[in-house]
Parts: sequence; C-alpha cells; structure tokens
Amino acid sequence: MTEFFTEWLQYGFMKHAFVAILIITPLFGMIGTMIVDRKMAYFSDALGHCALTGIAIGVVFGISNTNVSMMLFAVIFALLLNKLGAKGMAANDTVISVVSSCSIALGLAILSKGGNFSQYSSLLVGDILSINYTEIIYLAVIFAVTLVFWIVCYNWLYAAGIHRTLAKSRRIRVRLMENLFAVLTALIVMVSIKWIGILIINALLILPAASSRNISENLREYHFFSILFSMFSGIFGLLISYFTNMATGPVIVILASVIYFCTYCYGSRIQ
Repeated sequence: MTEFFTEWLQYGFMKHAFVAILIITPLFGMIGTMIVDRKMAYFSDALGHCALTGIAIGVVFGISNTNVSMMLFAVIFALLLNKLGAKGMAANDTVISVVSSCSIALGLAILSKGGNFSQYSSLLVGDILSINYTEIIYLAVIFAVTLVFWIVCYNWLYAAGIHRTLAKSRRIRVRLMENLFAVLTALIVMVSIKWIGILIINALLILPAASSRNISENLREYHFFSILFSMFSGIFGLLISYFTNMATGPVIVILASVIYFCTYCYGSRIQ
C-alpha cells in the first residue's frame, strides 16, 4: 500500500511538480484573501486573459522570452486598470471587462495570424508537470517577495480596502499600496500561468479564499484556512491527476470547488 502512494516520487517531473505545488498554493492562498476582500475577482481574471496579449506583443517586437513580454505587459495592464478604476467614470467591473475583452481580442488576432495559435494553446490549461528546477527557483523568489510584502504592507492595504478616506487620514499612501498590490498580483499570475493555465488560474486564486471566508470568524482563521484549502487542493489534485491520468490544473480546481460548496453549506447551517 505504501509503495502505491509513493510510486509517483520515483519520477523527477513529479518531484518538481510537487515542490512547485508547495510554493504556488500557499502563495495563492495568501494573495487570494485580499483579492476576495477587495472584490478583485474580475481583475485577476483579466490579468490571466491578458497573458496572450503579452505574448503577442513580444512576437511583434521580437522578444523571444515569452515570460518577459507577459510580465511587462501584465504590469502595465494592471496599473492601467487601477488608474481607470480610480477615475470612477464607470463601475470597476465594467472597466475591467472592456479593457480585458479588447486586450484578449488583440492577442488572439495577432497570435492566430498565419494559423500559428496552436503552439500557444497549451497555455489555456497549463501543465505543471513540465516545470523545471530553474522555474521553481523563480517561484520561490516571487513567494519570498510576496511574504515580505504581506508582512510589511498588509495592515495598510487592509485599511485602505475598508475605508480609503480614513486610511489617507492615517497618512497611508493608498494609491501606492493599491499599485504595488496590483503589480504583485500581475507578476504572480504571469509567473504561474504556464503551469496553471489561463482558463483556471483565477479559480485557484479565488476559491480557497472564498471557502475560508464561509467558515472563518476572524482574520487569522481567514488566512489560515485559505492557505490550508489551497494546499490541500493542490497536493491531492496533483496525486489524483497522476493516478487518473487527467490534467492537473482542472483536477485541483474541481477539489477547490468541492471544498467551497462544503464550506458554503456548513457556513449556512451554523449561521
């Protein structure tokens, strides 16, 4: 029985995927709580979709490294959305939807020219089993940066999310905090998208935090359960996908969805 459950450790690609899951899932658990609190689900979804546009712009300007072009465009895209949303000319979800739709259409148009889109189709669902040692190092670095940001800036960002005017009266640089968070979210999404997939990365950001919110009574529980649910979904999703020969990302999202509905029913019952 033990051999059955440890069989997957014999393969290098599974070991790499497992280490990546141990980095990605707590990262998503942390950042997801603030995305849910700040009602930024559309924002993170738009960032995922803009990955294709970043690649397309890289192709146009001859940038061979797709990660570089995706990150550069994602940072610009995130700051642009923040600026448009701050002007208050339209609802945030409307602004994000319009800019996101235009962006992804532009990316698809460029990449589909000459029938070459098939080489980028793998980005739609991702493949965490293809991750290598160097890419794991990149993930570890972004995880460390996120952890430092969380320790230093979380209280300020949380205060700004509750009441912008009050936060400003406390000399909190609200716009700077929002821009830093937007850039950090953009980098996390772009670094992870190759292995998680454009179509489902937003679900992995939102579901664990939303599940945690259903049952948590304070902020400490909120963050703890979000990270716990994210790691549980990631680890067991990887194992289930290995033994069932299914794509890892979708299996993780299915588990995260089951957890959400369970916590929703549990939370509704105790209220």
